[in-house]
Amino acid sequence: MNESTFLTALRSLPLHAGARGLADDTALLGDLVLTKDLLVEGIHFLATDPAADVAWKLVAVNLSDLAAKGAVPIGILLGYPLAGDDAWDRGFLAGLREGCEAFACPILGGDTVTANGARTLSLTAIGRATAPPARSGARPGDALWVTGTIGDAAAGLAIAIGGQGPPELLAAYRRPQPRLAEGQALAPHASAMMDVSDGLLIDAARMAQASGCAVTIDLAPIPLSPAYAAHAGTHREARIAAATGGDDYELLFALPPDATSPVQATRVGSFAQGAGLSLTDAGEAVTLPPRIGYQHG
Repeated sequence: MNESTFLTALRSLPLHAGARGLADDTALLGDLVLTKDLLVEGIHFLATDPAADVAWKLVAVNLSDLAAKGAVPIGILLGYPLAGDDAWDRGFLAGLREGCEAFACPILGGDTVTANGARTLSLTAIGRATAPPARSGARPGDALWVTGTIGDAAAGLAIAIGGQGPPELLAAYRRPQPRLAEGQALAPHASAMMDVSDGLLIDAARMAQASGCAVTIDLAPIPLSPAYAAHAGTHREARIAAATGGDDYELLFALPPDATSPVQATRVGSFAQGAGLSLTDAGEAVTLPPRIGYQHG
């Protein structure tokens, strides 16, 4: 099974109403928002990545899902494999402390197991939100916006694997920043919101599909950092690479066409009646690349 077929099978099992049909990245229990993400060695992080950075990333990617609901973090539950490597464990604990302190997100509990082989790290994050926007609320005519810059983490991964490049890009890959404050400011205004985890294009397509809309992305305004522009360029191929790379953990959100974002963000597309994803570059139609983002399984 791949992710899609497994989720389809899961939907035939008894589901809590708060699961919302497993169509979002979070579950809702009253005003509580719950999410779980896993990081697997060799898939989500490299064996050579510092343990402290892996711990930070585990916290950050979960809190990014809370950010997309405008939630304030309450705490986390950790699932951790003990593999007999004290130095790695101590580094992980140091990074976990940094993440918990940086985002005011204390540990509630969890579980440990003895394990061999590739590390699989699990974390559940719990937050509180008053009006969490779903990914399925975009409407035809809405504009699509994204916070921050796109493509830094994917370029940073290439540097971590063995390339050369600006330290800012490596830091974007190893120490992402969940947009908690931005999510809390956006939640009352956004008709739909999610984080960019697998790539701008694929996540925009998922928002459109969940909302029953078509979406068009314009490559021209996709925000690139100065470090990315200097490293990879700003030409069309560089923008496509940025838009399909993933691991950005910026917020992707829909607003009415005449609305202005209440946080610093860039308008990168629009929704319309219909279905599917289309791509333009300053008004010129562009063929979709074979890979529009990271696919699970």
